[in-house]
Amino acid sequence: MDETTNTTEPQIAYSECYRLPFLSLFHADCMEIMKQYPDKYFDLAIVDPPYGIHDKLCRKDSPKNKSKFNTLYYEKQWDKKRPNDMYWDEVLRISKNQIVFGANYFSNYLPISRGWIFWDKMGDGMSSVNNELIYTSFDISIKTFQRCHGLDKGFMNKEGINIHPTQKPVKLYEWILHQFTKEGMKILDTHFGSGSIALAVDKANRLDKMNLHLTAVEIDKEYINKAIKRISESIKQGTLSF
Repeated sequence: MDETTNTTEPQIAYSECYRLPFLSLFHADCMEIMKQYPDKYFDLAIVDPPYGIHDKLCRKDSPKNKSKFNTLYYEKQWDKKRPNDMYWDEVLRISKNQIVFGANYFSNYLPISRGWIFWDKMGDGMSSVNNELIYTSFDISIKTFQRCHGLDKGFMNKEGINIHPTQKPVKLYEWILHQFTKEGMKILDTHFGSGSIALAVDKANRLDKMNLHLTAVEIDKEYINKAIKRISESIKQGTLSF
């Protein structure tokens, strides 16, 4: 985390669809955005790309195989396209360190690391699986994040529903930022989804004066609109909790 950040300001050929002092959000294909940044521009990439396993978990012709969450999102085919080597080449090129959700599906693309996170969901009822592996490029011993770290209310938005089928809890992102970031870091998120990471960054900046900046990309306009609404309402109310 002590490497020098590339401070060259890139000339991005896209305008942000949403901008806050701590957030630049692009409605675009992440490949089109990433290729415009210089090497090692970001201190940390925190990414949650599609795993490409949706059909194995939920067959459209078999309602019994559908969870109540997958049923809501199946028609969008959000998990069809698994990132290829070009995506990972770009992520590794423009970021100094990486944190990758579900990285067991992408291990052939990632450098060898002993610094994994084991996310123990402890049967929280909000997911079809009980745990998840998260890759980090940091040279650390394996860490565990559990519900006991304060996960109880992290998944849902204020209305009690998810915005995105793989929505991550804000508490998890808060913990990651506390563990792996330093003041002034530039962070990249290539698949913004529900925007949980933005709420965590905002909280870190407000309460801990971290001065983090998040650059995020999302290709789906519906998710962007819902995430922007979620972020705007959270900031307006000052709750930072949903």
